[in-house]
Amino acid sequence: MEILLSALVSGLLLGLVLALVALGLTIIFGVMDIVNFAHGEFLMVGMYTGLLTAQGLGIDPLLTLPVAGAVGFLLGIVCYFGFIKFLLRGPMVAQLLGTFGLMLFLRNLALLIFGSEDRALHHGLLVGKSFDIGMGVIVSATKLAAAGLSVAAFVAVWLFMNRTRIGKALTATALNRSAARYMGIPTERMNALAWGAGGASVTIAGALIVNFWSVNPFIGLLFTMIAFAIVALGGFGSVPGAFFAGLVVGLIMEIPGFWDFFMFTFNADWMAKVPMTSFKYMWVYLAYFVIMVVRPRGLFGWKH
Repeated sequence: MEILLSALVSGLLLGLVLALVALGLTIIFGVMDIVNFAHGEFLMVGMYTGLLTAQGLGIDPLLTLPVAGAVGFLLGIVCYFGFIKFLLRGPMVAQLLGTFGLMLFLRNLALLIFGSEDRALHHGLLVGKSFDIGMGVIVSATKLAAAGLSVAAFVAVWLFMNRTRIGKALTATALNRSAARYMGIPTERMNALAWGAGGASVTIAGALIVNFWSVNPFIGLLFTMIAFAIVALGGFGSVPGAFFAGLVVGLIMEIPGFWDFFMFTFNADWMAKVPMTSFKYMWVYLAYFVIMVVRPRGLFGWKH
């Protein structure tokens, strides 16, 4: 039972952070109907920002979140006005290839600056610590803090989208761009804001993830595919969908823990011979494929 509870708790905590990773992608798609293939590279930038800021200033890694958010917001704004707004004039294939090129540029720029080796945080108030929450379940302090801060960020974005004038204008642009323009909403600025908000949310997620995950210039591809799976499952453009789908994907990534539980419960020796840990990402991509085939709008899709 301890193995099962540990897998459930670990999956839910990881899912909350992954939901924040996918949030930026769903905001950008919801407003502009464009898929950002460089989303994972934005997260990689956030991870390096958190790592280097903590090491350079000698502060706790969790205190680097405002810096990571500011860097992500500026990166999103610069990418939109310097690159993306021109792609919108072309066909969809140009937009897809354009953001793919942005992904390659950011990845190779990081490779040039930082090299290919893995880097990790080894200091911090919570780094290396854990909590015993009872029933034999031990939780990493960094994952627990990251999950809690991810929830806070989600609540902040939801309040911004639904309780502020700018947020409502952003939502109106996402629902009907032409009608929003006729109502006097500056849709060009809303596009830029979507990229800024999307960039800020994913770089903050990156600064949280680097507390318990090493970073290298190639890490973005893994999280891009996971974010795509979450957005597809939750529904393109749906903020609540990204939240709940993140929890589902987090649990899917803990399938090795559930596998071990059944192996010990039923004393199935043959299960020990299956390297389930090596297959955990396969189940995420399988869920992505099934949802795209069965329900392309996702479980919480809100745009027709």
